[in-house]
Amino acid sequence: MTGALAAVLLAGCGSGGKASAPVVRPVKVYRVEPLGAVDKDFAGMSTADSVSNLAFRVSGQIIKVYVQDGQTVRQGAIIAEIDPREYRLQMEADKATFLTARSQMDRNKRLLDRQAISRQDYEIADAAYVRARSAYNNSQSILADTKLRAPFSGAIEKMFVDNFQRVQVGEPVARLVDPLTRTVKYTMPETALQMLKMPGLSFTVWFDAYQNTPFPARLKEYMKSSTQATGISVALTLEPFDEKRYDIAPGMSCTINMKVESPQHDTVTAVPLTAVFSRDNREWVWIVGTGRRVKAQPVKLGQLFGSDMVMIDDGLKAGDEVVTAGVYQIVEGEEVKLLP
Repeated sequence: MTGALAAVLLAGCGSGGKASAPVVRPVKVYRVEPLGAVDKDFAGMSTADSVSNLAFRVSGQIIKVYVQDGQTVRQGAIIAEIDPREYRLQMEADKATFLTARSQMDRNKRLLDRQAISRQDYEIADAAYVRARSAYNNSQSILADTKLRAPFSGAIEKMFVDNFQRVQVGEPVARLVDPLTRTVKYTMPETALQMLKMPGLSFTVWFDAYQNTPFPARLKEYMKSSTQATGISVALTLEPFDEKRYDIAPGMSCTINMKVESPQHDTVTAVPLTAVFSRDNREWVWIVGTGRRVKAQPVKLGQLFGSDMVMIDDGLKAGDEVVTAGVYQIVEGEEVKLLP
């Protein structure tokens, strides 16, 4: 009997005599914050207030490009020009027809005054004159459209064509941007969308180029959904500032600080819906406590918050870390590892 027991013990020692280490479950967590005191920073960038992709209204071969990438232009400056010969010939033909029709109209008017022609003949000549005048005016406009001009003063961000290239109507030729801007954009998680609708919302922008200068801003617009799971795009407008002292141009990186100070929500928190599970006819969440061990915490649910959040009226406090995935596989007191 003693020998058999020794054999079993020796067999156990053959594996090295080391007990297997307990498996630590990796989990994602969400740090709870009061909804009435949000203070978050986001990376952003200034974008152009005015952007225009310039294109010709007529087709043809470009005979000259007058600008290059990065060049500053004034309103009305010529960006590029299409070969005008075909359109000039058409304009000259329409001009000749117009002058003939006008001369005929003047002659018929004198004849009508002397009752030498009928009213019907006069009206026919008048209609021909109106048609010729319209055609001439139109051909003049088309000829003018062979020169692409800047609709506002700005900088050429990108030229899309070269000399002697043939372009079609509406084909992008250049992108013109306003060199000064008051618009800033950043991306925030969908879970924070509801914060943009809360009272007490304020923004402050800090540009890398002016690190010691805060720029107050107000909400301009935002997308209500994310089409590519990249977050919600938010646009801000900088409050009036000294533009002679601070040169805010498109493409400048910045940090956006978003604050929500709403006393009516100071005691209310919110968690992702995936953090909540039901047990014994109650709702619970797993809180990561001392030693990275989880503890079930009963909570009182409030209204939905954003697209995948729910308000917690009671049971959590600011700073609590709750597990947000796999909540039905976790057991009380289990050790977990926090995923970044």
